[in-house]
Amino acid sequence: MIFPHFATVARTLTASVVLAGLAFAQPAAAASYTRVLPEKSTLAFVSSQMGVSVDGSFKRFTATLDFDPAKPEAGKATLDIDLASIDAGGPEANDEVKGKNWFDVKQFPTARFVSSSVKPLGSNKYEVRGQMTIRGKSRDVVAPFTLKPDGAGAVLEGGFQLKRLDYGIGTGAWGDTSVVADEVQIKFRLTVAGK
Repeated sequence: MIFPHFATVARTLTASVVLAGLAFAQPAAAASYTRVLPEKSTLAFVSSQMGVSVDGSFKRFTATLDFDPAKPEAGKATLDIDLASIDAGGPEANDEVKGKNWFDVKQFPTARFVSSSVKPLGSNKYEVRGQMTIRGKSRDVVAPFTLKPDGAGAVLEGGFQLKRLDYGIGTGAWGDTSVVADEVQIKFRLTVAGK
């Protein structure tokens, strides 16, 4: 008569172990990220000139964000880039790319990205789609990114490729893609926080 009682205890223990395992398997409730911290973030690019890789960055940008990893499809973001804050490797290069043949920052001081959708890819990886506008020209872009916890916030890291000539960047002699490649790789590392 001890066996039925033992079986009941065993079933109860098994159920408890399974429920505990399921509880630990569930991810902790994720925070909703609503702020980008520019002072802890970077926005960089890599281009190619005469076959040589050229690194650069933008020093000033602002962003708005509403991203909850538990509901990624509802995520929204905008990014405004101060084009005059470009660092293309030195004063001469910076002056050149701010001019009319390149960004024409007097007429088009800001580049803007506005998201249209966010898609989860699994393992803290996502894909954001949206429109990038530079020099008054808008094009669709797709940017994969990862989300990594970082203290009380997180780091959103990713990138995408654009074609500069789609935006009229580098006209005249600079339109020759054997001199300056058409493809430019954009890289971002955004430190984000909650409210």
